[in-house]
Amino acid sequence: MAEADVGSERAIQNKGSDTLVNVALAWAERYRQLEPDLSIAVTGGGSGTGIASLINGTVDIANASRPMKQSEFEDARANGIEPVEHVVAIDALAVIVHPDNPVSELTLPQLSDIYSGKVTNWEELGGNDAAIVLLSRETNSGTHVYFLEEVVRLGEEENELIFAPQTILMPSSVGITSELRRNPNSIGYDGLGYVDPEHEKILAVAEDSDSPFVNPSVETALAGTYPLARDLYMYTAGEPTGAIADYLDWIMSPDGQEIVTQLGFVPINSDG
Repeated sequence: MAEADVGSERAIQNKGSDTLVNVALAWAERYRQLEPDLSIAVTGGGSGTGIASLINGTVDIANASRPMKQSEFEDARANGIEPVEHVVAIDALAVIVHPDNPVSELTLPQLSDIYSGKVTNWEELGGNDAAIVLLSRETNSGTHVYFLEEVVRLGEEENELIFAPQTILMPSSVGITSELRRNPNSIGYDGLGYVDPEHEKILAVAEDSDSPFVNPSVETALAGTYPLARDLYMYTAGEPTGAIADYLDWIMSPDGQEIVTQLGFVPINSDG
């Protein structure tokens, strides 16, 4: 859909990833100062929600923390929409525990064992004798999908492991962090930009037992040394034109990417 006219005011509808929502809101607020006659309506709801809205033709831009699936592209094309992908930032996904938890590092295979229910007590990982409480985003979240594919299933296409049935599904990043702060035996994951190191302990992560443990940061995500770094996306219905194209160009500019850095994410133009 083209951006709508609202009286004398133009409007862009932008929906999707909760990982991206704070950045998207900040972008919209800053851009409104540059283009006062353009309204940008930003809502979250998860990557799946945003992509579904793009497929249905009810948003101009869908935010996603995962790539669109082939089936979603096919559904969009059946509606006469050709989604176009734009990488707008990079996120380092942090694995977090309560500050009192003595565990400070885990490998991806250990995380897979934890979240698939194979390992259920912190004592098995060098921690306290206590049952592990699993926290995850809910299934319409792109972060949930990414964690399932890259951590639980270790990036293996044939792997059919799923989250353990006792996993508590949270509707937002805030839900994970608030529950984790209440429960000293819980473990969760969140975009680095949403983590408060004063109240949550960030674990170093290694690809496997033969690899170095690396902490998530802008630097390690850019260098490719942190194993849970991922692209963040905006999708448009076809190549953007008019106000939508101008807005996306601005997001990719140093001014737009400065906001990415301010909010704890990794800018896409850091190398120049």
